Amino acid sequence: MLTNPYLPMVGEVLENHPETPDIFTLRLRLKEPALANNYSFEPGQFNMLYMPGVGEVPISIVSDPDDKHIIDHTIRAVGRVTRVLQKLKVGDETGIRGPYGSSWPMAQIKKKDVLIITGGLGCAPVVSVINYIVKRRADFGRLVIMQGVKHSNDLIWKDQYQQWAALENTQVALAANQTTPAWNWSSGYVTDLFDEVCFDSANSIAMLCGPEIMMSATIRELLQRGMTEAQIWLTMERNMQCAIGHCGHCQHGSQFVCKDGPVFNYPVVREWFFREGF
Repeated sequence: MLTNPYLPMVGEVLENHPETPDIFTLRLRLKEPALANNYSFEPGQFNMLYMPGVGEVPISIVSDPDDKHIIDHTIRAVGRVTRVLQKLKVGDETGIRGPYGSSWPMAQIKKKDVLIITGGLGCAPVVSVINYIVKRRADFGRLVIMQGVKHSNDLIWKDQYQQWAALENTQVALAANQTTPAWNWSSGYVTDLFDEVCFDSANSIAMLCGPEIMMSATIRELLQRGMTEAQIWLTMERNMQCAIGHCGHCQHGSQFVCKDGPVFNYPVVREWFFREGF
């Protein structure tokens, strides 16, 4: 539930957990009880996190929507705002605007096989979907998690991948372009993993997250394997500064990624998706 779209709410840091040297998960709660009780979101949506005097950034929500008083964000420290957020300690405060944007089609995927396909480090927008399905495992079909990274050391949540792989009717397939001797998964790109996984293409939904060149290759692979365009969903990244479609920085064709997305059904963005510059 969104209150004033221009006015940040006050969030208190409950935990700041490092995942890697430059990636961390920030657990927040809203300090105002009335706002906390009314706050709700869906997997795939994002918040704008604000640091006074520094700026604000769009960050995907990775916690479960039923955990109303816990708001988790997994963040990579790559800019001035995220580096300040990385230094926050328990009890510190940050501004929160949101939630914003569209969400993954959770109601449509019940009893279907779900393919989560990600590339690079930007997999936070789909982690909320994985966690959602894991907590409600009987409501969904086969869960296939595929991720490709440049270097095997880039993999986040290594322990969680092992836990997910141990679940019933769940398959995890990981690939890295550059590997170390300790790497026990595949070498190559995420699209190389399709020969390793099993799913019912007629009763599946694919959810993609990552660089657009990776998503383009994955879309072609899915279509060749019998999925329709309508079965493919993706989340897009753009320079989202206002989150309400006002500034125009994130316009993609006729769509605004911040308010029409960031989650799109592929046919909606197909016309512009392969065009350079969009």
